[in-house]
Amino acid sequence: MTVTPGGTATTSLTVRNDSDIVEAYTLEVVGDCAAWTTVEPARVSLYPGTRETVTIRLEPPRSPEIRAGELPLAVRVLPTERPDDVRVPETTVLVGEFHELRAELRPRRRRGWLRGRYRLAVRNEGNVPVTAGFTPGQAGEELAFAFTPARPGLEPGESAEVRLRVRTGRPVWFGAPVVWPFTLAAARIRDQDAPHPDESGDPPSLDAEFVQIPVFPKWLLALLAALLALLIAWFALVRPAVRSAAKEAANEVVNPRPTPGGDQGAEGATGGAGSGGRAGGGASPSPGAPGSGTEAGSGGTGGGGGIGGGGQQSSATIDLETANGETKKGTYKVPEKTVFGVTDIVVANFQGDEGVMTISFGDRKITTIALETFRNQDYHWVTPIKIPANETVTIDVTCAKPGTPATGRSARGCHEVMNVSGELTSTEQ
Repeated sequence: MTVTPGGTATTSLTVRNDSDIVEAYTLEVVGDCAAWTTVEPARVSLYPGTRETVTIRLEPPRSPEIRAGELPLAVRVLPTERPDDVRVPETTVLVGEFHELRAELRPRRRRGWLRGRYRLAVRNEGNVPVTAGFTPGQAGEELAFAFTPARPGLEPGESAEVRLRVRTGRPVWFGAPVVWPFTLAAARIRDQDAPHPDESGDPPSLDAEFVQIPVFPKWLLALLAALLALLIAWFALVRPAVRSAAKEAANEVVNPRPTPGGDQGAEGATGGAGSGGRAGGGASPSPGAPGSGTEAGSGGTGGGGGIGGGGQQSSATIDLETANGETKKGTYKVPEKTVFGVTDIVVANFQGDEGVMTISFGDRKITTIALETFRNQDYHWVTPIKIPANETVTIDVTCAKPGTPATGRSARGCHEVMNVSGELTSTEQ
């Protein structure tokens, strides 16, 4: 009897009661065919000397586990009243062959200068061993294909991974990428011959493509054009101007131009020589004369006193720890009867936490920053931001994910530190 996996075959068995009593018989399939074979009916009752024919139905699944070839089929006939008279008739079932090959190509699209690498997964879903072969297809002859291994042997239910290398003959130096589409057919090889695609049980052809990218991208062309334009501008405009300016400067050093101040200085020198003693007397300033050393020193002291009347440098630190998923606020309050002129802020996120921090001076929001974008951040102002008395410097932190400090252990919560510094000035007269 022959049966094909995925199909149905039937045979019959005749049970006869040769005893002298009414007997009931239970029929059960045993052996390798038991999982997909049934008996109808599975129980019969017979009077002495009578018989009944039952139907044996075989329905093997289309699976690589059901190997092609001969399998024994046995049915146990067990009498109810006399179980010692059990019988097990046997026969042979020939399981037919079926072929089913599956293939999958990953990825379907590759990019590269000259070559692309792909992975081809092949699986034998039939019930006989096969040798798989591959047939690439391309419109032209620009691509070369190499398979490793070229012809894998597969047992029923076995899989294999084949490496495919696609290579082009020449590079693309500039311009747009070139797309090379191709197909790939996987088929079983018969009698060590070439593979025959489009046969029953072979997978359909797979579509893929290789995108050949240019060696030099477009932005490099734009950069080279810009550099060339700069070189042309240098040699045509800037270099002549520089050489002219350098030549004029050299001439100025060799032949200095006469100035009105120089003529007056020469005339003054001549007059001093003729006046003799009067020139010498005029050169000695009196103690009370303007520009003397005493007045200059006094003016310097007055200026220093004015600078000393300002505020004093001050700084404060806000150390804030926030639990995971929590929003928390840290503040510094400006003392009474003072004004805090903020010039510098340094923010530290030493754990590498993730979340959001907002910095505010009183009701004024200064900035909102994501914690994951920095470890240390500083802000500086030339003109101080003035915060009046009893107002606060505030940081609001929303902890999305605690980071990992230098200890290497993940922190339980976020931890940020901000130092604010500037000039603290008293408002009392």
